[in-house]
Amino acid sequence: MRYLVLATDFDGTLAHDSRVDESALDALKKLHESGRHIVLVTGRILRDLERDFSALELFDFVVAENGALLYDPKRKTQRALADPVSEALVRRLQERGVSPIEVGHSIVGTWQPHEKAVLDTIGELGLELQIIFNKGAVMVLPSGINKASGLSAALETLGLSSHNVAGIGDAENDHAFLSLCECSAAVANALPALKETADVVMRGDHGHGVAEFARTMLENDLARLPVRADRTIEIGHVGERPVTLDPYLEGALIIAGTSGGGKSTVAVTIIERLIEAKYQLCVVDPEGDYDVLEGAIVLGDADDAPSFDEVDEILERPDQSGVVNLLALGMEERTKYFAELLGRLQALRARYGRPHWIVLDEAHHLVPKGHDIGLPTDAWSLMLLTVDPAMLSDEALGTVRAVIAVGEKPGETLRRAVGDRADVTAPSDLPQLSVALWKASAPDQVTVLDVHEPRDKKKRHRRKYATGDLAPEKSFYFRGSHGKLNLRAQNLETFTQLAQGIDDETWQYHLANGDIARWFKEMIDDEDLARIADRAQSMTPAESRKRLIDEIEKRYTAPAT
Repeated sequence: MRYLVLATDFDGTLAHDSRVDESALDALKKLHESGRHIVLVTGRILRDLERDFSALELFDFVVAENGALLYDPKRKTQRALADPVSEALVRRLQERGVSPIEVGHSIVGTWQPHEKAVLDTIGELGLELQIIFNKGAVMVLPSGINKASGLSAALETLGLSSHNVAGIGDAENDHAFLSLCECSAAVANALPALKETADVVMRGDHGHGVAEFARTMLENDLARLPVRADRTIEIGHVGERPVTLDPYLEGALIIAGTSGGGKSTVAVTIIERLIEAKYQLCVVDPEGDYDVLEGAIVLGDADDAPSFDEVDEILERPDQSGVVNLLALGMEERTKYFAELLGRLQALRARYGRPHWIVLDEAHHLVPKGHDIGLPTDAWSLMLLTVDPAMLSDEALGTVRAVIAVGEKPGETLRRAVGDRADVTAPSDLPQLSVALWKASAPDQVTVLDVHEPRDKKKRHRRKYATGDLAPEKSFYFRGSHGKLNLRAQNLETFTQLAQGIDDETWQYHLANGDIARWFKEMIDDEDLARIADRAQSMTPAESRKRLIDEIEKRYTAPAT
């Protein structure tokens, strides 16, 4: 379930002349019975709302006074979200003849055309207050307080993310909280300006429109509504045209292709942008490739895998993403661990609608061919990184809704991911720094695009390459011309230690053969260092050894320590 919360305005939206239609109340009751939450977001003073509306217990929370007060109808408790009203302001407005005046805990309300008198009074008293309009009503509130700030406080109390909220309103003061919601709606009687910015305009007015919106949430979780342009994630471009992904995918995205082809670049670009947009991610990392990821807490290391309770604790916070490092586990243990972790993540999703994305790096270690772990057929927003899609389990391949193919033979990679579902002629080769994107929503199209560089690529990799533990197939091996040695360098620190100890013949063999430059370029992802290694071939062994060790220490080892 994507949308766990319905946030609705009261006057002009749910209510018409303070009266709420029974059909709207019935729709809200059914929505609540489905396990969803309902929040009333209103400019009303609480005591006036309680006088006119007797069904407040239907709501999990009431955001009153245009965001200044949070009320729990079941516990009958309230929490002020702003400073109390200035008595001097009220007194001066009364002296000016402003009437009527309504005073709440933090709000002072009147009506047009008194807005100029209110503004002049605020200026005279030097108060840090703002004026908000609502179909002729003039509301005075502390700066920074609006329906969005009040709704945020309600969501924080519920432990929920705004990305799981659908909202509906009708007037000027609803813009703020509707812009916070992942999906926004306007009732048929809403102001034209609100209709223009809403994702959808309901056919019904007032409570009939709210009932219509609630029923749509129950029927299909708003799945048929288009994704707002500012909610999509830009991952690259074709010429000047941006290419985007929906932040919610009804299935899995596979990123696949040959080693060194750019899988990590694509994945980190998408991950960074999702985290920046405040979507919560859980990255399952078998090889320690994500030990530096801004906006995420890393759990586990080369010695210990994290407990499931630790993962739960991190993901309880909607604004916190997590990386689950499984370096400490063997191959078979990783599959078993993820099968149990998946159950925990599914439980979190059922309760909170998040983590919004589950990312499986080296996915063939976690959902390998021949191992069904109970992956739900309706699993959503999965990202699977793998060298070869054919190495993934059938149940994982059955969830695929999009593929990004990188490296050599992208057409073959695409066919191995989706079989005959991709009714297209995919490219046999790709330009440098380009990838091929296929979506199930347009199965006859493949888009070749240039992917944006990750914003924090060097920072993310520096520690990993300096002192981390690269997989055996990504490590460097000093073997010599006759293969008599087998000295493994699993990181740059070990490489420099071995380089200082091996004989000149072995060093010169690997340097002249291009092995060292190739490792720097393909596994360390440092083309500058690779070029330095190529140029060092003309030096003596002592000179080339010193040059490369100095460069490594300058770029990696020294900053890491």
